[in-house]
Amino acid sequence: MTLYDHRPCRLGEGPLWLPERQTLIWFDILNRQMLARTHGRTQVWQFDRHHSAAGRVDEDTLILASEDALWRFDLQNGSRSKVCALEEGNRYTRSNDGRADPWGGFWIGTMGFNAERGAGAIYRYYRGECRQLVPDISISNAICFAPDRSCAYYTDTMTRRIMRLPLAADTGWPDGPPQVFADLRPAQLNPDGAVTDAAGHLWVACWGASCVICLDAKGTEAQRLSLPAQQPTCPAFGGPDLTDLFVTSAFDGLTEPNTNQGATFCIPNAGQGLAEPQVIL
Repeated sequence: MTLYDHRPCRLGEGPLWLPERQTLIWFDILNRQMLARTHGRTQVWQFDRHHSAAGRVDEDTLILASEDALWRFDLQNGSRSKVCALEEGNRYTRSNDGRADPWGGFWIGTMGFNAERGAGAIYRYYRGECRQLVPDISISNAICFAPDRSCAYYTDTMTRRIMRLPLAADTGWPDGPPQVFADLRPAQLNPDGAVTDAAGHLWVACWGASCVICLDAKGTEAQRLSLPAQQPTCPAFGGPDLTDLFVTSAFDGLTEPNTNQGATFCIPNAGQGLAEPQVIL
């Protein structure tokens, strides 16, 4: 376990490894920032809206999710252009967890600014269409995909249950009702962001529990990694061989945050990750 980046995020989220650049990017949602680190060199972009997640389009281009839209973002010059609206005109919600899918789509969840019950939803943007997939979500999280393309995973953190949603092999659209993959209520864990590895295991950040857990294909906890931060938010595989697990965290709501709260961490050789798919715009 190493301290990868000491900059404290009020609400760190959405870590994404850019292999062409050997760069990790992530967000401080509540401070409206996107941060980056490349071989020790740091960057930060300041936005006028809350941003929370990104996907790779190409070496120089990202898709970004903000509180009211999806954006095409140029890493070279910081310019952006609107791709489509996202709950535009709803001033009570913002984007939260999101990730690219293996078909070149981009999934993004929303939630109320104050985590109002049922205020959010989960959407998929794919080839020009942004479609709502799951309504009535309170805190959208854990969006990730099985390596064999069989399903998507997601959670409403308030339920403490991670869901498995079957997907059509040709298009990636839902192909059946969701089912419970893992029930974390007995362990009293709050699932936040998640990522799958090459073996199909699910690595889940647990808000308030200072840990990341690894769930096997049956949804059973196989491993637990402790973190020196109370509120880990999201993991992502990266590094030259995609074996390092990066984890963001948050200090929001803590009355006595120490120097580790809100920092970003790295767990070397945690597992074998997969490169995030590129989004088709």
